[in-house]
Formats: sequence, C-alpha cells, structure tokens
Amino acid sequence: AKLQDRVKPFSGKKAKSIIEKTFSCPIDSIFQNFDSKALASASIAQVHAATLLTGENVVIKVLRPNIAAIIDRDVDLLMSMAKLAEKYWRNVRNFKPKEIVAEVAQTLSDELDLLREGANASQLKRNFSGSDDLYIPTIYWDYCRHSVLVMERIYGIPIHDIQQLKSAGVNMEKLARRVIEVFFMQVFRDSYFHAELHPGNIFVSKEDVEDPKLIAVDFGIVGSLNHDDKRYLAENMIAFFKR
Repeated sequence: AKLQDRVKPFSGKKAKSIIEKTFSCPIDSIFQNFDSKALASASIAQVHAATLLTGENVVIKVLRPNIAAIIDRDVDLLMSMAKLAEKYWRNVRNFKPKEIVAEVAQTLSDELDLLREGANASQLKRNFSGSDDLYIPTIYWDYCRHSVLVMERIYGIPIHDIQQLKSAGVNMEKLARRVIEVFFMQVFRDSYFHAELHPGNIFVSKEDVEDPKLIAVDFGIVGSLNHDDKRYLAENMIAFFKR
C-alpha cells in the first residue's frame, strides 16, 4: 500500500527542473502556478497540482529522476535470480521464472513512457464516453512528453477511505455493484481494461452520492483479452458464483 501513492517524494525543485528541461522554457511560461509539494508520490512517478495559463486546473505527472537506470538494475538482479532458480531447482522451471521477469520488465518499460499512458487514458475515455459509471480525466496533449504527462485534475473520495465515503452518504451497495460492473464492462465488453486498479487509483465522485460514479487515474498498465481468454474467465466466474 505504501508504494501506491505514499512513496517518499523527490523535491519539488527537482520536479520543476525536469519540467523546464523537458519543455525548454521557464515553468511560468506554461503554467499560471505550480505547487512544488507533491499531491501523490508512487514508485515510478509523482504528481503535482498546477493551473494552465488558460485557467484549467491540472495535475502534472513527472517520472522520478534516474528511474530507468534503477529499474534496469533491479530487473537484471531478478533475471539473475530466475536463472539460478531454473539451474538448481528443477520444479521451479514449471513456473517459468525467466518469462515472468521478462513480462515484468516489459510492463515497467511501458510505464516509463507517459505518452503511452496518455494514449491508454484516451482510449478508456472513449470507451466510457457519455457513461455515468466511470469518469476518465482529460489528457492535455499539447503539454505531454515521454517524461511529463498533464491531465485534468479530478476531485473525489479515495475508494479505500470507507469512513469518508459513509460520512458523505455514499450508497455503498450501489458503489460495490458499480465497481464490479465497470470491471466486467472493461474486460468483456471492450476487451481493454485498466490493469492496475488498486485503491490508490480509484476515487468516488461527490456529485451524486446516491448513484456514485467512479473516477480512475494512473493508466500506465492496461490489458486486453482474446475471445478464448474471455470465455475461460467467464466460465470460471460462473463456476465460482454457482459454487
């Protein structure tokens, strides 16, 4: 849970420097204001609040300094462990440790490209266009680069804050039903789903607490399933529901 949005942040001064270097101009030529205190800080990037010159409230996602080199080092270590495991423990080969590490490495590589994340968000937003179930923030493409992502700032209650949800009068039964329906729609209707739906990435809108709408953030990892995968998953779920 500490890796979701409460990792120790790097300095706001450093974040400002990265943004200015990315855009090759002073930060006040892009934003009316920039909050140097991080709103949230995760393992790969952190988020700062800002306001565009045109007045829109946004958040700026900035990759951590030297994060690519740190990830490469850790992946190399994991692969060495996987190779040793396969060499000395025959049964481990059934779990394909080298393939697992390779998949983790590819996913992390994708997460380091914030333009890819912006594209993922835009696709999810199109899939739920006009929906009252799930809201996806708007991406401001003119301000996005591989290491910096600018998107609409959202306001909601973190889904893990049960006390705040109840105090706000959120209909918890409808909320639970909506979470399940939104996940099923992504998997079975669209075959395109947010693949990192931990509690740090899901918020509940305060606009209509009786019929609560979900808000999702952080689109670095998405997934899709082919027809056979979806059928296999559906059959397992039906078996589970029928006990």
